Amino acid sequence: MKKLLDKWISISLIKRIIGGLALGIILGLLVPKASGIALFGSVFVGALKAIAPLLVFVLVISSLCHSGKSHGGVIKTVIILYMFSTILASVIAVFTSKLFPVTLTLTEGFEEMSSPGSIGDVFNSLLMNIVENPITSLTKANYVGILAWAVVIGIACRHAKESTKDMLVDISNGLSKVVTWIINFAPFGIMGLVFDTVSNNGMSVFKEYGKLLMLLVGTMLFIYFVTNPILVFWCTHKNPYPLIFRCLKKSALTAFFTRSSAANIPINMKECEDMGLDRDTYSVTIPLGATINMDGAAITITVMTLAAANTLGITVDIPSAILLSILAALSACGASGVAGGSLLLIPMACSLFGIPNDVAMQVVGIGFIIGVIQDSVETALNSSSDLLLSASAEFRQWRKEGREITY
Repeated sequence: MKKLLDKWISISLIKRIIGGLALGIILGLLVPKASGIALFGSVFVGALKAIAPLLVFVLVISSLCHSGKSHGGVIKTVIILYMFSTILASVIAVFTSKLFPVTLTLTEGFEEMSSPGSIGDVFNSLLMNIVENPITSLTKANYVGILAWAVVIGIACRHAKESTKDMLVDISNGLSKVVTWIINFAPFGIMGLVFDTVSNNGMSVFKEYGKLLMLLVGTMLFIYFVTNPILVFWCTHKNPYPLIFRCLKKSALTAFFTRSSAANIPINMKECEDMGLDRDTYSVTIPLGATINMDGAAITITVMTLAAANTLGITVDIPSAILLSILAALSACGASGVAGGSLLLIPMACSLFGIPNDVAMQVVGIGFIIGVIQDSVETALNSSSDLLLSASAEFRQWRKEGREITY
């Protein structure tokens, strides 16, 4: 049994995941009613979501309680990259929506769902999440609260005894080991997730909303393969595409099927470790990215809002489009603090153009229909960009120090 397990682990993880992906598609087409297969996906995502809050909490405390060189410069660069890329994503989404206008066939339903009334509601939610009870934050996977309390406790523990600090390091190492065990079974999880998607949805979503999906996915791909490489090159002064494709393989692939940035936090942290990045830095920037780095959410809010405007014959002028871009970027940063994520922030953006809430909620309904693709690609873009920009910021510091950058 041990030999079999060692053999399994010796195979490249990406090869195992591709195998699970292929098997999931085949089983989804051949035996769509074998619902038990989907359980593998639910267990895998559940395990990642369960370990991620505790991992982040302990890693951040452990990193901050050890006195040493300041990593504020790198973290500041990462935050700037996160915010700039999110605003840039919303601006580009406005231009692509203008170049390739899309109209929607509105349907009834989803009026009963509640959404934030204003940008103030979003930031109120964020502020309340920051001061939420730390135990509650851990159980609810509220990463804003987890990060806030971990930073406070970590700084407070800088004067603790060395034995206490060593204990925190041991616990964080143990949690990282558990994450490694979970990730080794990712192929089975991916198989279950793919099976569930194929058996329940098939190809019908492409037929009815193909043009809208192409616009959303195309814009997200443009961000990842055109604008992100420019940011990476600015940081590293090297060919960015090896790092782009590495993050695509190691992070975007799993994020696409888990559809959860939170579940992908341990995977991103493991890849940061493999790249030799500083643990004290990425233990903060990766979970922070899952909270505020929302390129995909900004694109979804902008494109869906402009599609609603086009459907109702509303002309959107340049100042309004710029205002929409800023609002979408700011709203997207708070998407993790809103139940339903980016889709339920669409009515708030629609209010800019006087679109009635019942119509806006119908657009949200369409969003949920195409979510099997839209949400998957959005999560893949968001999560892989967390890894990409965190690595780029640290490589920028390496370049300044004269260290060799290899990826």
